[in-house]
Amino acid sequence: MKAPLPLALLTASLLSFTAAAQNTAALKQALTFHASFDKGFDADFSRGEKGALARTKQGTVPLAANEELKLVPGGRFGGGLHFTKKGSTQPRFKGAGVLGYNDKNWSASVSVWLRLDPDKDLEPGYCDPVQIVGDDTKKGFIFMEWSKDDAPRHFRFAIRPKIELWNPSGLDWAKMTDAQRPAVNLRRAPFSREAWTHAVFTMANINDKARKPVGRLYLNGKLMGSIENWDLTLGWNPDAVQLVLGASYVGHLDELAVFNRVLTEAEVKVLNGLKSGVRELHP
Repeated sequence: MKAPLPLALLTASLLSFTAAAQNTAALKQALTFHASFDKGFDADFSRGEKGALARTKQGTVPLAANEELKLVPGGRFGGGLHFTKKGSTQPRFKGAGVLGYNDKNWSASVSVWLRLDPDKDLEPGYCDPVQIVGDDTKKGFIFMEWSKDDAPRHFRFAIRPKIELWNPSGLDWAKMTDAQRPAVNLRRAPFSREAWTHAVFTMANINDKARKPVGRLYLNGKLMGSIENWDLTLGWNPDAVQLVLGASYVGHLDELAVFNRVLTEAEVKVLNGLKSGVRELHP
């Protein structure tokens, strides 16, 4: 017969379980969008539009598989996306309920799983697996990227506000120092073909004149760095804001999710550890 657990250990376990349950409940309340890519390109859950779109010469149309982008089995949870080569196919999602962007005080978090070897799979040039764009990149541009010329490639999360606030002299992004970029700059990051990497970025108090804006990047549940001490004011038309995937990306992508506020580090860890993915958080 096993000895009973010490009271202190039992209490700690109960507190940990309670905290995890509370974080899960809070994540459910904050979830605004989830695309599992198990059965198609469209979102499984959205407080805005669900449809995945593609921009073509004929205009914006519903997204369809092609030689550059396929739905495949073996995602992080269920199926996933495989960007087979560098191309022009970039899934995009729009609608106010998806990202909740506004010009007064915007906070949000974006979560995604990626699987690739950046130095072997990516083609020359910049690669942005996830972007948030508006009507003009000079009015603002948010993205995760791999650099174009470094070996190994650097990985970044950037919040570029109105260009006059961060780059009035028109400096070359590639030639800037880390201190000159409103970005988290990583010389090395844990990406590989063999394992999925969980990336989460958060944005706090964007466009708020009274509170300090902050951006943070997490990989596999761990805080990698912050964007602080910058004026991160964006000038986007709210109706034009879109979430875009796969700009020059070659690799696998799965479990795209958006939350309507900044996730705490504890919540990011809970999100990272969900056994069945974000579907566990659907209302």
